[in-house]
Amino acid sequence: MTGKDVAQRIDHTLLKAEATREEILRLCEEAQAHGFHAVCVNGRWLSLVADRLHGTAVRVAGVVSLPLGADTTAVKVAQAKDAINEGTDEIDMVADLAAIIEGDARYLLYQLRSVLKVCRSMRPPVLLKVIIESAALTREQKIFACQVAQQAGVDFIKTSTGLHPAGGATVEDIRLMKEAAPNCRIKAAGGIKTAQQVLEMLDAGADRIGTSAGVQIMNEFEARGNDGR
Repeated sequence: MTGKDVAQRIDHTLLKAEATREEILRLCEEAQAHGFHAVCVNGRWLSLVADRLHGTAVRVAGVVSLPLGADTTAVKVAQAKDAINEGTDEIDMVADLAAIIEGDARYLLYQLRSVLKVCRSMRPPVLLKVIIESAALTREQKIFACQVAQQAGVDFIKTSTGLHPAGGATVEDIRLMKEAAPNCRIKAAGGIKTAQQVLEMLDAGADRIGTSAGVQIMNEFEARGNDGR
């Protein structure tokens, strides 16, 4: 896998609350320069990012219910609609962790399907990635979350927000998630800062990488050679 191949799997991310307009515009410039798949930002900045990246190959990703995932279904649906109206191509939504921990498949499935319905109503459809905070869950809870997400028909299951104290993505979780939901793509995010970590996540089955260290990672790939090894 070449550095270019890796870049096309990276969602270049900036989700800190104190991010400024200048930093967001720099994020867009970096994404375009390195050929990243998408720029992932808070709703506050979606219209700016959509305007800046219009006509480029870089997609716009917006977050919903970050970081806790505890909003009601109606609020998540409204946030998704607002993000789409602001120009997002992909939505990264935090799942309801209480529903996962309690094994409440009915609530979780209804919520995921409700937001997915909004995404699917668009032309072209908006991708939905569901964040399960894998580091905060037991093995059984991870499997449960992945199976419900697959039943709902979401596009991606994502490991982490990168903001939970329990931690971020691990190779073991990627493998488990891929096995539990083979029909879903997997996004690894949270704590990914090196080229070696990226390669390990991709080798384990991740289809997309979420990171705020995209430029650093691509510089490392360039220094290490074309395949990054």
